Amino acid sequence: METTDAFVGLDCRDCGERVDAETGTHRCPDCGGILDPAYDYDAIDLTREDLAADPFDGMWRYDALLPFSRETAVTMDEGTTPLASAPKLADELGVAEVYIKDEGRNPTGSFKDRGQTAAVTAAVEHGAEEVALASAGNAGQSAAAYAARAGLDSHVFLPTRAGFTNKAMVNVHGGDLNVVEGRIGDAGSALGDAMEDHEDWYAVQTFVTPYRHEGKKTMYYELPEQLDWEVPDHVVYPTGGGVGLVGMYKAAVEFEELGLTDEMPAFHAAQSEGCAPIVEAFEEGRDHHEAWEVPDTICGGIEIPDPGASPWILEAIRESGGRAVAASDEEILDSLVTVAQNEGAEMGVTCAAAAAGAWKLAEDGHFDADDTVVLLNTATGNKDADVARSHLMGKGI
Repeated sequence: METTDAFVGLDCRDCGERVDAETGTHRCPDCGGILDPAYDYDAIDLTREDLAADPFDGMWRYDALLPFSRETAVTMDEGTTPLASAPKLADELGVAEVYIKDEGRNPTGSFKDRGQTAAVTAAVEHGAEEVALASAGNAGQSAAAYAARAGLDSHVFLPTRAGFTNKAMVNVHGGDLNVVEGRIGDAGSALGDAMEDHEDWYAVQTFVTPYRHEGKKTMYYELPEQLDWEVPDHVVYPTGGGVGLVGMYKAAVEFEELGLTDEMPAFHAAQSEGCAPIVEAFEEGRDHHEAWEVPDTICGGIEIPDPGASPWILEAIRESGGRAVAASDEEILDSLVTVAQNEGAEMGVTCAAAAAGAWKLAEDGHFDADDTVVLLNTATGNKDADVARSHLMGKGI
């Protein structure tokens, strides 16, 4: 297995054991906990000047802080997405600046590409020939694309509610599409049943593979660079499983460890009121969520009733000084329309929870007039065009 110099193995988030990355491919072999890539930060010599001297041309420019090198990676130049100024939103929120980090510009139209480039690279390094996952939609499309890039077969389990674009593109990329009646949990159960009969399938499921959150952490690396090394005051993230949130929090800690920055933003989790286990746990002061009994939201990408990494998500929120907030589906869809009609940015339905969450935070007095706020638009809006248009038609527009 070919890895970068500073990568030293996988640390279990639960029991603390370090696992050899050559033999430890997924969950902790001792306790079943989430494995997290670990590094010898003393071995990393990375400065602002080093980064400024390199082209801003994809997330693998940060490979000193990733398990695999750019030369090894299964990549389509994902990452280094635009950070678009939104001055009208800044006025609405009563802050100095608002930026939209537009992850819809990635190869398959979502931030899932950052996770899958790392996860599929790991699969190749471990000698896999077939990858498999259950997904709400975008991750399945992304996995099929990166598997095709690597010459691997892919098996994707999507719930019936997944969007047409996701389903179609899994097929277009040559993936084995399995549409499961129900929601994401049902798709996950079907995947689990199938993997019992296919031990050679390599899972690229979130927090089952240690590498998806590791790829997504690069979203944060880009922010200080794009802001001339000014750390934003707030980052608002649409949260279901929270993979990107914990990844960005880890990245912020790493940049501080390396002396590239001396502070971190407040990381805020934005959820739908129809499925808000993180918000409930945060408000009740708990370190672990309770599963949401009856999830009901149009935001399928964040309809995760039982997020397995909730202790890590809650740690990221609290340690950074952030909050967890929920908005109704109506507020989320209205926010999507407001952003599109005032700033031109096309947010996905799920992603617009970040905008609705920012309005909630502003209303509750959590922003100051001189603050800089970054909203994560985790996927392109055209994947949800039918939902957004239906919302307008319901208002008689």
